[in-house]
Amino acid sequence: MDDFVAWFQCNGGVLDTSMMGITDFPGSGRGAVALQDIPENHTIFTLPRSLTLSTQTSALPSAFGFEAWRKHKLHKGWVGLILCMMWEEAQGNQGKWITYLASLPTQFDTPIFWSDEELRELQGTVVVDKIGRDEAERDYHEKLAPAIKTRPDLFSPDQIDAWYTLHRYHITGSRILSRSFNVERWEGEVEQDAEYAPEQDSNEDARANTSIGSAMDVDDSGDGGELVDEESSDRDSDDEEIEDTSDIAMVPMADILNARYDSVNAKLFYEKHHLHMVTAKPIKAGDQIFNTYGDLPNSDLLRRYGHVDLVPCPHLKGALGNPQDIVEIRADLVVNIVCGDVSNSETYRQRIDWWLDEGGDDVFIIDADPLLPAALTSLIRLLLLTQEEWEKTREKGRPPKAKFDLQVSSLLRRIFEMRLTSYQSPDLEVDAKLLTSQSLTLNKRHAIVVRLGEKQILAGALETLRLMDAALSDVGSNGSKGKRRVASGGTTGGAKTKKARH
Repeated sequence: MDDFVAWFQCNGGVLDTSMMGITDFPGSGRGAVALQDIPENHTIFTLPRSLTLSTQTSALPSAFGFEAWRKHKLHKGWVGLILCMMWEEAQGNQGKWITYLASLPTQFDTPIFWSDEELRELQGTVVVDKIGRDEAERDYHEKLAPAIKTRPDLFSPDQIDAWYTLHRYHITGSRILSRSFNVERWEGEVEQDAEYAPEQDSNEDARANTSIGSAMDVDDSGDGGELVDEESSDRDSDDEEIEDTSDIAMVPMADILNARYDSVNAKLFYEKHHLHMVTAKPIKAGDQIFNTYGDLPNSDLLRRYGHVDLVPCPHLKGALGNPQDIVEIRADLVVNIVCGDVSNSETYRQRIDWWLDEGGDDVFIIDADPLLPAALTSLIRLLLLTQEEWEKTREKGRPPKAKFDLQVSSLLRRIFEMRLTSYQSPDLEVDAKLLTSQSLTLNKRHAIVVRLGEKQILAGALETLRLMDAALSDVGSNGSKGKRRVASGGTTGGAKTKKARH
């Protein structure tokens, strides 16, 4: 890494080499280490915005022509930044970022590179439908490949097989997914594509100040700078169709920091012309310096970064797992369980269409929280309404309240039990025993950790139902005549539901 550090410093980066070193950590690979005790609010390194690599700082979009860039739809999704990075790497020693790009990984343990046999180990998990290999390859064949053929002056035909292959496309996409930051423009700054944006200042930093936004989002830090958090809010940004991705950038040096659940001790801030990595708490000599992925479930950690987190979990009574693990319950499963063979009848189709038109969700999130999502209960009650009750509900324009009773409980139990059957085995003990084997490959071990974590969430949900049923029985035996009610947690529009991602 000496060449990389020298390149970083020669291009305006400032690294406090007395405080931070770069080393390999067992089990987590290369990362940053505290060389001595570091106090809180200490700036570990600084770099100019112009050293970030994005569609705004690369010379390719301008050389290609902004109109042609948009014609080939390179300004949407990931394909534009991927092409910029491939092109910059193909420049060899003539490229500004060649030393940085040479320091990035060329192999990943993420599922997009797994064999079909390995992927079968993930059957039933949240990961399977979000890998995105088919979509990525469609972009390569329909956008990137046709675009480079139109400009042999920029993409020499004798370089295509070396630098612009589908395999390199996947490698570059994985680098972005796992290491990029969302570095928003400073107030008043716009894209370098002046033809499609308001008139902009000629300041170079204004042009350099965008990125693609995947691994880290930006929030107000409250003290004059902006905070760049690693992998934010769904951190679902890559699960949804991405249109304008010009705020996402590769940030040299910052992407060396690893992450671990609840371990963040440094955060990246940006100002108009520079970005700064600042300690968020004191760090002892020899400790690893961590940024944050936003405390994601293991399904997202594996899909994006190729690893999982295992820490003592309250919902597992101190056993190892990930406190952020989730299970997704699709609405079509709910409909099939509640409505059975008549789920496609006109009666139910009207209710489902109305639910979706009114903003109802078609995926429900179950997590370690003992409160079940109210929207899930509300959808079940909608499907259970008599025709007269349904017509009144439609007139009112709001879904049924999430009232919990034994009928709803029975249906929820069937839904959770059916969801368990989507895995290779619904038996938690089978996976727990498999994890004790020393002969497992890394990918299979990761797959078992993910699916076991999801099955533990479902087991917890079933236990919650058992307790809620007991509470209902207590209410009935006390002769309360319905004056007390056991209801699902949250609201019908709460955070534990979401739209399905396609």
